[in-house]
Amino acid sequence: MRMHDAQVDSDETLVEHLLRDQYPEWASLPIRRLPSDGTDNAMYRLGDSLVARLPLIEWAVPQIEKERTWLPRIAPGLPLAIPEQLATGQPAHGYPWTWAVYRWIEGQNAHPDHLADAEQAAADLAAFVQALRALHFPEAPVSPRAQPLAADDSGIRRAIEAVRDEFDTRVLLEVWDAALAAPPWDGPPMLVHADLSDGNVLQRDGRLCAVIDFSAFGWGEPANDLDPAWGMFSGASRDAFRAALAPDDAAWARARGWAVKSVYGLVYYRTTNSGIVARCRRRLASLLEEIAAAR
Repeated sequence: MRMHDAQVDSDETLVEHLLRDQYPEWASLPIRRLPSDGTDNAMYRLGDSLVARLPLIEWAVPQIEKERTWLPRIAPGLPLAIPEQLATGQPAHGYPWTWAVYRWIEGQNAHPDHLADAEQAAADLAAFVQALRALHFPEAPVSPRAQPLAADDSGIRRAIEAVRDEFDTRVLLEVWDAALAAPPWDGPPMLVHADLSDGNVLQRDGRLCAVIDFSAFGWGEPANDLDPAWGMFSGASRDAFRAALAPDDAAWARARGWAVKSVYGLVYYRTTNSGIVARCRRRLASLLEEIAAAR
């Protein structure tokens, strides 16, 4: 089912033609489209060790150049594996955008139910965030999440109203208002991943092994990488994640605001992407559980 009005679809035949023309050394590999709840790209397994990524929507196209430029530079300083782009393809055969081939990373999405030790996972992911923050690349881009929460205020309020049948919108509005009222970050900007959902964090044999999808990577602030507190962790593991990163109360309030923004994903993908919808629901439910426990 199509997720976006301007979506450009692809299939295995198209990928084979693109490879045959541009990277013939890989054209004979078996090609298999991977089931995914990703919203920006179609993914195709190429044999055992490669994966091709074709953007579904124009806004995803710049991700390829960003990852080609920045991932090799930041990878040596990070404690978890990140994608390795091997080749960039050009538009052809009716496909309008650049596309890319990456080395395959073996692992599964780090859904909370798949973690052998959630507190260890919290420590491992916090170490990744800390390592990313410690990197110094002044010429890195600004993360799209560096914008103030207030920029989306009207849209988020409409989306909160639209989930009234599922969630306590009074509490969601309280959390959103508190996030808007929280003091902005006044420290130096830091490098952030800015989309650490369980769909972008991989585990193998119960332990975190990789972080993927650096489309939102860039300069931001502490709140931008606190989403796992509600998307992946709860209870003791949430406490461990928060303690390891030690955000101040204002950053935690802003991060809760980013979690509230899951209402938009729930509304936008309600009938087209069950995986994203489940992830948004889980994050919102976890946030409300945290708020209720604190009262």
